[in-house]
Amino acid sequence: QVQLVESGGGLVQAGGSLRLSCAASGRAFSNNAMGWFRQAPGKEREFVAAISWNTRIAYYTDSVKGRFTISRDNAKNTVYLQMNSLKPEDTAVYYCAADNVPYRFGRETRVYDYWGQGTQVTVSS
Repeated sequence: QVQLVESGGGLVQAGGSLRLSCAASGRAFSNNAMGWFRQAPGKEREFVAAISWNTRIAYYTDSVKGRFTISRDNAKNTVYLQMNSLKPEDTAVYYCAADNVPYRFGRETRVYDYWGQGTQVTVSS
């Protein structure tokens, strides 16, 4: 049974930092893209960042470029999201996702087959 478990969310003041982690179990994702999405209350789930299987390519949504960094450790089957200079508009539930198809890479939710349960990030002003 494949599981993605996020951790690291919490409450932080504007300008602060958080590091999210997502540990995968049940299968290896070393040949698969992994990503982070978020969903704010009353809004649709949106793409935040994704990283290719070999870490050579990373995509970011425009609103987080220069502030967030996605990384992965294939030996640990884990993906990370370092979030700096947080803003109140970053407040959302953050979800980790993994693609089932090897060597594919995308930003759309439909690309990703496995999802975590989400971790709340709240940024106060």
